[in-house]
Amino acid sequence: MTDEIWKRDEVDSPCVKICVIHPEEKLCIGCLRTLDEIAGWSAMTRDQRCEIMLGLAARKPRLAKRRGGRSRTHGAD
Repeated sequence: MTDEIWKRDEVDSPCVKICVIHPEEKLCIGCLRTLDEIAGWSAMTRDQRCEIMLGLAARKPRLAKRRGGRSRTHGAD
């Protein structure tokens, strides 16, 4: 028996098993995907998955922890 039948040309999920959705950004803080992307992952084509994977790093700054509890307004220095 060969293991070749178990090999697929698929893009691995970026899931790191830290499944928490950021309340404002609506992104998983573990893998940086949206709920729609997570739910639809198994039905996506390779190209769709690759497109998502290429954009994940750019989302990380949106989840950067900010110091302080108040939002700043422009000109309030």
